[in-house]
Parts: sequence; C-alpha cells; structure tokens
Amino acid sequence: MLENALSNKNKSFDYKDLTKELEKNLSSLQQKIRDKKLPVIILLEGWGASGKGSLIADMIKMLDPRFFKVYSTMTATEAERRYPLMKRFWENIPEYGTISVLDRSWYQELAIAKMEEGITDEEYSRRINSVNTFERQLSDDGYLIIKFFLHISQKEQKKRFLKLKEDSTTKWRVTELDKKRNKNYDVYYRQFDDMLTKTNTPHCPWRIIDTTDRSFTRFQVFNILVSQITNAVNTEKTAAPVLEETAHHFKLSPCPKLSEVKLENKTLQPTKYADELKKAQKELARLHGKIYKRKIPVVMVFEGWDAAGKGGAIKRISYALDPRGYEAVPIAAPDKHELNRHYLWRFWNNLPKSGHITIFDRSWYGRVMVERIEGFTAPERCAMAYREINEFEEELVSEGAVVLKFWLQIDKEEQLRRFNDRMNTPEKRWKITDEDWRNREKWDAYEAAVDEMLMKTSTAAAPWNVIEANSKLYARIKIMNIVIDRLSEYIKNSGK
Repeated sequence: MLENALSNKNKSFDYKDLTKELEKNLSSLQQKIRDKKLPVIILLEGWGASGKGSLIADMIKMLDPRFFKVYSTMTATEAERRYPLMKRFWENIPEYGTISVLDRSWYQELAIAKMEEGITDEEYSRRINSVNTFERQLSDDGYLIIKFFLHISQKEQKKRFLKLKEDSTTKWRVTELDKKRNKNYDVYYRQFDDMLTKTNTPHCPWRIIDTTDRSFTRFQVFNILVSQITNAVNTEKTAAPVLEETAHHFKLSPCPKLSEVKLENKTLQPTKYADELKKAQKELARLHGKIYKRKIPVVMVFEGWDAAGKGGAIKRISYALDPRGYEAVPIAAPDKHELNRHYLWRFWNNLPKSGHITIFDRSWYGRVMVERIEGFTAPERCAMAYREINEFEEELVSEGAVVLKFWLQIDKEEQLRRFNDRMNTPEKRWKITDEDWRNREKWDAYEAAVDEMLMKTSTAAAPWNVIEANSKLYARIKIMNIVIDRLSEYIKNSGK
C-alpha cells in the first residue's frame, strides 16, 4: 500500500491559500459535529520525522479546545500490560460530539511490536483481528475514524534527522532507535505495508500521504478531514447489516431454554449447606492465591431475574477472596458520560488486571435485555450486540482471562414470594422498587429475550451456566463448585 501514497502535486495551485480555507471549514465543522453528536477519531501514524506533531498543531489551532483531546501514545507501561491490550485505547474513545486526535495509536501494538518486541506471528495476527474488531464496533456505533499514515523515503527521513540534530533544541528528538529504524528502512517498510494492508477496511480505510512537501501534505490532510467530516455530518447513518447466524463466527455451547430448566427437587438442607459452603470457600481462597501468583485474570458475570439471589451468591464468593485481589462491580443504569459513548466503554474500564477478579452484578447483557425490551436502544443496535458481546468475551479469553457467566433462574411464584418478603421486612424493603414490579409484568417478553441471549452468546470460550435458584442454598453451592472446577481446570491446562 505504501507505494500508493498521495503525492500528485499540481504546481499551478497555491496550496497554502487552499489550506487556509480548509482550516476555516474545519473550525465551522466542529459545531456541526457537536450538533450531530458525531464522535470523531483522527489518528496519525507514520515514519519518524514525517511531521505528525506539526500537523496536529496545525489541525487543532482552529478548534475549540473544550471539545477535543490530543493523546500521544507511548509504549505501554508495566501496569498497562497487566490489562487486555485494547483497554487503554477503549478508555480514551471520545464522547459523542467530540474529537480525539491521536499522535500514534493502537497501531504501535502491531508492526512496531512485531519488529521490536518479538511478538509471534500468531500474536501479531490476533492483534490485527483485535484492532479491526475495535474499529468496526466503533464505526457501527456511529464513530468516524480517519486514519493517516505519513510516508517519507529513507533518504528524506535521514535528511530530516540530520537537520534536527544540528539544532541543540531539537537534537534530543533523534534517538538511537530512530537511527536503527532508518538503517533498516526496507525491513520496517515491508512490516508497515503488511500492517496497512491487513487493517485497510471498508469502514476504516487508510489515507497514505507522501509528506516530502510540507505545504502539499497539509493541504491533503485538511482536504481529507473536511471532506470526510462534511460527508459524515450531512449523511444519515444507516445501520450496518446484522449477521443473523452468530454460530457462523463463534463456536456455540448448547444452553437450555428457561422453560426447560427443572427447578423442583433442587434443594439443600441448612446443615449440609453450612458444611459445603465452608469447604468451598476454603478451596476458593486457595485457588485465589494461585491465580494471583500466576497472574490469571478472572471475570464473573451474574445475571438473573429480580430477587433471584445474585447478591447473596456474590457475597458468599467474595467472603472467600482476598479483598486486595477482587472487586465487585454493581451495574445500574448508565450515567450521562456512559450514555455518551459506546456501551462497552464502561465495561472495558472495569476489567481486572492480571491475577485479579472482577465480579459483575449485572453486565453488558443489559443491551439485549432491558435496553431491548424497554426500547432504550435502537433495535438494530441491540441486534448487533450479540456479535459484539461474543467478540468482547472472546478477546478477554484470548488474552488469558477466565470468563464465568451465571444466569440465576427462578419461577414467577418464587419471585412473588421473595418480593412480598422484601415488602414485609423493613430491613429488606430497600431491595424492592416499582421497577421490579413493572419488570415482572413483562416476564414473558424478558424470558424470550433471555432465551435468545443464551442461545446466541453461550460460546465455547465463555459458556453460560444456568443455575436452578428457587433454593438460594442450592444455587450458592452450585455456583461455588462451578467456579472452583473452572479455575482448577484452567490452572491445570494452562501450564501456568
């Protein structure tokens, strides 16, 4: 792709004057971006000394600084490396109606990592897939991503390095690594070209700019920015086609419909429960020490009917864990900042680092349940969520996490009994709300949505565990034993 860098300069044009007009247009477009609630990501990659910094400075000088942020991507710190690869990039996605400008980006984790960190071909391919998935998910949500790769020849790069070194105020910018890259220009060229080819997608194409002539470079970049943003603010976004067959992309694990779950005779005597609980908590405490030492991240997801016993189950699990190594995250309705970004943003922000456990009391599955049933989200976006959720969980598993998902199943009669108990017990009354009663009236609609959710998101990588929860004691012990079995199996098979 690099051989196709834009460089067709017309000598009869005054590119400086043309660029000034484009700068004014970009300034006026910022208000349209806000009005349209269009989130924009502008990222610049390219060779050292290709002019990324000066272009960004020119780009932002006409913009209102309240509504854009500039991020300079550095090598991941040791702390950042304890999280999934894409977490630090998800954290910085812009709110709707604002702009993020990236001086280098997630692409530093691809070609540069392949050349300088020695990642394997398999890991390189996995990261390519992660980046393409990330960009597609944002694009499907309405984000405009404009990607520039600034290209110069080996000779031109060397010339610029020498000029920088001549000035005492800029010579620090030329490092030994820069010299190495210039010396091995052809090798880096091939790796960059491979990366660009594999990440040049219809929703996020690359714009490769020859930056030999600085005035022409500025014109090209501003012309593309104004054109792309104008088109985006003037076009009603149509929903991307939804892939109906989830199984086409993910290996699914069979899961029963809720009506098929047998709840009767699933009980446990209190004395046996106490013994089983003590035994399970002791074993879980031992396993927590192992996963902490071996840096295995664990994500637990609890979903279920209102009053199904999620909180009680989480409490019994957390009692066995070292409080320094886990976090329980209750998921309520999103706040204004969460509503103003891709819905997965708040979940990426709450992922555990290696060796730690995060327990989600409700989760990203609200997208295909309450948001779908209550009409909070457009139907086409809810339909896309099955694939997005599977991709999210597969990403976590591919990074070495254990993902455990539980649906706590009770029948309507048991739920009513628990609702009434809460209403009649002063210290429990805070647990029951008008919303709980409204949700109960939509039981059949929720059951259909849950059945579809279980069918489409119970994957081999992250299968659902449907728990018979009419008996809280039985449910808690079953959940504990599943957690113990999965963690033990993972530790044994991972070789860690």
